Amino acid sequence: MSSFCAKVFPTEPQAPSVKSAIPGPKSKDTVTDIEKHFEAKAAYFVGDYSKSIGNYIVDADGNTLLDLYMQIASIPLGYNNPAIIEAAGSKEMINALVNRPATGNFPSADFDSQIQRLVKYAPHGFPYVWTALSGSDANEWAFKTAFLWQADQDRNYAAFTKEEESSSMINSVPGCPVRSILSFRQSFHGRTFGALSTTRSKPIHKLDIPAFDWPTAPFPALTYPLEEHQKENDEEEQRCLKELEETIIAWKTKSPVAAVVVEPVQSEGGDNHASPKFFQGIRDITKKHRVLFIVDEVQTGVGATGHFWAHEAWNLTSPPDMMTFSKKAQTAGFFYGNPELWPRQPYRNFNTWIGDPAHIIIAGKIFEYVSENNLTASVQRVGKYIKEGLLKFQEAGHISRLRGVGTFIAFDLPTPEARDQFTAGARALGVNIGGCGVRSVRLRPCLLFEEKHADIFLDVVSKLFSK
Repeated sequence: MSSFCAKVFPTEPQAPSVKSAIPGPKSKDTVTDIEKHFEAKAAYFVGDYSKSIGNYIVDADGNTLLDLYMQIASIPLGYNNPAIIEAAGSKEMINALVNRPATGNFPSADFDSQIQRLVKYAPHGFPYVWTALSGSDANEWAFKTAFLWQADQDRNYAAFTKEEESSSMINSVPGCPVRSILSFRQSFHGRTFGALSTTRSKPIHKLDIPAFDWPTAPFPALTYPLEEHQKENDEEEQRCLKELEETIIAWKTKSPVAAVVVEPVQSEGGDNHASPKFFQGIRDITKKHRVLFIVDEVQTGVGATGHFWAHEAWNLTSPPDMMTFSKKAQTAGFFYGNPELWPRQPYRNFNTWIGDPAHIIIAGKIFEYVSENNLTASVQRVGKYIKEGLLKFQEAGHISRLRGVGTFIAFDLPTPEARDQFTAGARALGVNIGGCGVRSVRLRPCLLFEEKHADIFLDVVSKLFSK
């Protein structure tokens, strides 16, 4: 089989090379220097990105690791991909960086063409986009858009009243109405204030931060293997949908739900999956109660699940109202299909930059590259290969709840401590992976990850379990 990755990265290493402990002395010293001015307690090690290439990350101590974590799922095409380097060095890019426009007031002459490159690869039926700075920011804009739309519906698009205008200045009703965004337990939608009130994955994200009083509903806890527990899983999903609808109804008199937000796979919360039928149920319930449906594809978007956008695999009878994106897109924002979500007055959705034209240029190149090279098909093939390789470790009792779509794969270790020992042990053997949830390991390789890379990973897994 010819290797597309080898053509793109002819000098990519053939295997990891570990020269020191990870983190090594240079990584530790660099973190110490960084922390003189910048908090860096979460750093695993320090990367040398000028030397990293393809599927391999090189650290400050010269260790070369096969990277299945890829900057928390945000590098789509490998390190130092030539196509991205070319786009980064273009005159268009230089213009965007040197003269960064205040897009809301002074969009650049080429901004329309940049936006069209994004919309070309949007999910079907989503001709509109709003750009943002990060995944959290994208979700904040989507929430705000939902609130604005609901308010317009309630006042039947009438002009603002004097009472609404004056009360908004003191954070009071009716100008600041009581409304909410409903999210699911174990969800993660970001760390900014509105997004954090919908995040429910780990206490460390939320402790000490004031939060909105917003509702939550259960996300299905599926039993694996799926094919052996279809009846129980169907019942679990129906239970969660029933509670979702009951919660929306109950909150109508307390803080009406403007939108329901959901991840196709609850990533930070433990790589929790649900069936297309469950997501169709959410779509049906939200339409029934005039609640907007937001799909958060910040982590699942741009190919990793074997579809360009994960929710495309659901075959919904009608699309979501908004879909947020970031990470592998290297920019952020949300796509939407209904022009009524477009605020009628200027400055309703607004800030100085409204995203970053430089990263929009990169996103356009990424989207084009993924589509033209049919990388989603490769991801489906390689993902199947990885899961088949991991299955023997599950059958031997080393791991459990093996799950995933495409190369968006996870499995569980017996305890949180065992998971942490596993990820640290993998790094020591030259493979960089990450954790999620309480005791899960998540794989987030780039889209050019191939069977030869999977074999290296699976060999490291075998070594870890043979100790």
